[in-house]
Amino acid sequence: MDERIKNKLMSLNIKSLQNIFGKNLYIKEKLSKYSWFNLGGPAEIFFRPENKDQLKHFLTEVKKNEFKFHILGAGSNTLIRDSGVDGAVIKLGSKFAEMKLVEKDVIEVGAAALDKRVSDFAKKNEIGGMEFLSCIPGSIGGAVIMNSGCYGVDMSKIISSIKIINNFGLEKEINSDEIKFYYRGTNLPKDYIVLSAKLKGKQKSKDLIEKKQNDLMQKKKETQPSQIKTGGSTFKNVNGKKAWMLIKESGCDKLYIGDAKISEKHCNFFVNKGKAKSSDIEKLIYQVKKEVKIKTGESLELEIKIIGNEK
Repeated sequence: MDERIKNKLMSLNIKSLQNIFGKNLYIKEKLSKYSWFNLGGPAEIFFRPENKDQLKHFLTEVKKNEFKFHILGAGSNTLIRDSGVDGAVIKLGSKFAEMKLVEKDVIEVGAAALDKRVSDFAKKNEIGGMEFLSCIPGSIGGAVIMNSGCYGVDMSKIISSIKIINNFGLEKEINSDEIKFYYRGTNLPKDYIVLSAKLKGKQKSKDLIEKKQNDLMQKKKETQPSQIKTGGSTFKNVNGKKAWMLIKESGCDKLYIGDAKISEKHCNFFVNKGKAKSSDIEKLIYQVKKEVKIKTGESLELEIKIIGNEK
C-alpha cells in the first residue's frame, strides 16, 4: 500500500478512536513524564481507561484497527526510546489501583496499585510476608509479570491467583499453580494484561511488619541510589553471579556517555544525570553488555524493558 494512503487511513482510525474515547485518549502524548528516567518520545496513542469495560472496548478497537499496544505501569523499570512509541500505550487509571481484604490473610489488589502501597495495606491488615514490596519501585501488574523480588523473596511466594484480560478482551482468573515462575519472569503470554492479583501472607503484628519494612528500607538505602533519574536494576543476575559484580570486575563501573552514567553507589543502576537521551542510556547498556561478555564470558540479560521505535 502507498505510504501516503496508509498514513491517511491511520489518521482516520485515530480520529475514530478519539471520537469514541474522548478525554481518556491522547495523541502524541509525551512519555518522558511517565518515566523514572524522565526520558522518551511521544506515544502515537496514549490511553488511560477508567474501568474494565472501557479497557475491553479499547482492546476491541485496537484489534480491529491492527494497532500494536504496550502497557506502561509506574515507568520505573522501562526505558522509552527518544523517537517514541508507535501504536497505543495503555496506562491503567486509578480504579485499577483499588485494594481490599478478602480473607484474614489474603488481599486483592489492582494492577495499578504501587508496590509500596500494597505493602502498607498488608501491614494495616496485619498480614506479613509482603514487606519486601516496600523496597520495589513499580506497580503490581508489572511485579506479577516480572516476578519482581528482592532480598530473597519474590512475587511467586505471595501470589494466590491473578485476573487477566487478553488482547481480544477476554477475562480469565489464573491460580498461582498454573503459572510457571522463574527468576525475574513468568510464562504468562505477552498479550495478557494483569487486572488484579490476590496475594496471600501470614498473620503478623503491625509492629513486626513495620520493623521488617524499616530494616529492608535501610538496607536498600545503604546499597542503592535514591532520588535520581534511574530505571532500577538494569541487568538480571546470571549463573548465580550478581550483575553489579560482573560490571565492576569488567571495569565498566566508571563508563558514561554524555549524561548517561552508571551509579557510583550501585553499578547495576544506570542514571540520567540531567541531559541524557534514551539513546545514550541504551548505548551505555550495550557497551557494558559487550565488555562484560569479553572480560567474563557471561552474557548479561536485561531486567529493564526497552520500548519504542528504533530510529
